[in-house]
Amino acid sequence: MSYEMIAALMFSTMLLMMITGQRVFGAIGFVAVVAALSLWGTGGSDMGFSSVMKLMKWNALLTLPMFVFMGYVMSESRLAEDLYKMFHVWFGPLPGGLAIGTIMLMVMISAMNGLSVAGMAIGATIALPELVKRNYDKLMISGVIQGGSSLGILIPPSVVMVLFAQIARQPVSQLWLAGLMPGLLMALMFVIYILLRCALNPRLAPALSAEERAAISWGERFRLLRAGLLPLFIFAAMMVPFIKGWTSLTESSVIGALTAVIAAVLKRRFTREVFEVSTRNTLAITTMFMLIIMAALSFGAVFDGLGAGRAIETFFVTDLGLSPIQVLILMQVSFLFMGMFLDDTAMLVIVAPIYVGLARTLGFDLVWYGVLYTITCQIAYLTPPFGYNLFLMRAMAPDDFTLPVIYRSVFPFVGVMLLTLIIVMVFPQIALWLPQSIYGK
Repeated sequence: MSYEMIAALMFSTMLLMMITGQRVFGAIGFVAVVAALSLWGTGGSDMGFSSVMKLMKWNALLTLPMFVFMGYVMSESRLAEDLYKMFHVWFGPLPGGLAIGTIMLMVMISAMNGLSVAGMAIGATIALPELVKRNYDKLMISGVIQGGSSLGILIPPSVVMVLFAQIARQPVSQLWLAGLMPGLLMALMFVIYILLRCALNPRLAPALSAEERAAISWGERFRLLRAGLLPLFIFAAMMVPFIKGWTSLTESSVIGALTAVIAAVLKRRFTREVFEVSTRNTLAITTMFMLIIMAALSFGAVFDGLGAGRAIETFFVTDLGLSPIQVLILMQVSFLFMGMFLDDTAMLVIVAPIYVGLARTLGFDLVWYGVLYTITCQIAYLTPPFGYNLFLMRAMAPDDFTLPVIYRSVFPFVGVMLLTLIIVMVFPQIALWLPQSIYGK
């Protein structure tokens, strides 16, 4: 059997195992171990050991538990609840105002966490009950929460970009800055879609009544407005020292987590229960990420050992004779397809090393390519049948939010994401302007 056929068999077997419901790290690791031992005998066991050692040497991974812990402290101590009340008061009078407020809340949460799961947890526990009580359409509620929560992996401090930086050997600070403008652009386009949709059909998202607006004093409105300064302070306390070069990435993540804890203590909400729940969830998510990365590194070592990366490059560039931009489009399309079955971490560690080398050969800026990859991961979170956010939403939402409702709700937001992806591909400076302005070209 040719090496190309072996590589295709490995990839198809892994996808089949995932479709049948096997755990991601189990499916990837099993295929990697069987392939390594079959191809190289007992010497193949060194690949798994080397992957574990490589994982242990990724210092940037120390930031993962810090960012996750920070997000859960914000969620469990109800600091994010104050933020949502602010958006509820200031945007509620608009048709679709609470939906817009939810998107704004997700932007703030993204700037403090770096993961989609925290946004989903906050959206489902804080925003969803309020939106249901205000008689918002179910499709609108589900789409807004899922689409908004996906911003967490694009707006800094993005954990996905930390992992991409390790694989592509690019500065994390530049990747974070590059993701900021596309992330805000996507959030703005979500808001524009909500405004247009609600203008055409106000019944989808009713505004606050005149009586409710009159019951809220201006003093209360300005008091709640101050709640919006807290997440900005946490974000600044974490990011400014890192961008200025005063602290390392790991040290900045510790500053962010510590600042969130101090804020919860000052609000008198940092209880033993908050600490225990935040710590348990942080350990669970961190362990899951590390198992997936370890398995995917082993898979990638075997895959690369077969020469699959060079074969793909030869096929695209030499055999098909495609231009660089056509190859780039095909890579993004393949990521979109794989995102229907794999999560972002699996795609990153398995396929990204191959595509990063191809993008470098074709002369693309890898910081810009990292932003394109991250936007594609956002879309993958929402695309059926196995979008990660789809199942999180079903687990957290009431029973009347069925899977068909959840699936249908995401299509307009996926369309907005695809439009954002195309815009950033056509105008790379949207992503590159900020890092180039701060660090130089």
